[in-house]
Amino acid sequence: MSTSPDPPQPRAQHGAPGQLPGSAGEHALQAERGSAARARRFYDEQVLACLAPEMQAFLARAEMLFVATADANGECDSSIRCGPPGFLAVLDETHVAYPEYRGNGVLASLGNLAENPHVGLLALDLVEDLIGLHVNGSVRIVDDAALRVEHPELPTEQAGGREPSAGWWSAWPRHTGTAASTSPA
Repeated sequence: MSTSPDPPQPRAQHGAPGQLPGSAGEHALQAERGSAARARRFYDEQVLACLAPEMQAFLARAEMLFVATADANGECDSSIRCGPPGFLAVLDETHVAYPEYRGNGVLASLGNLAENPHVGLLALDLVEDLIGLHVNGSVRIVDDAALRVEHPELPTEQAGGREPSAGWWSAWPRHTGTAASTSPA
């Protein structure tokens, strides 16, 4: 295994000072497979500790969101959430919120988040921008009425008259990154 000659100096906050985003496993594989320099460029150029204005605008107009969670034992769940633009609320550069609508009653995402607050969010635009944005962070499940006290600007009606049934969850990005655009540059 080879190692990077430069000491890590990340722009994103993650773990201990000087530690790059990502897991020890991914860094070992990057070194083993020769992608450490390419990964480093991605970390330096696209991974941030907060949501840049362009990211906030993208999330505010998102109509589709994939939510990845895991319970305390690491058992994973990935779910899709859809709604009109604005259903994913950008509260500020470090907080987003999503209404938990009534669904199939399983509450897999919320159940996992009650045990393990780590979440991965992936917003995709497959029509206009042809780009995605992933946000990794920690979550706090918040009652709808309590969140509205702090953020009265939240929409009162969502997606065809649906209202939040289990409150909102609010994510604090740990690190964010943009996916590469599929449109010609």
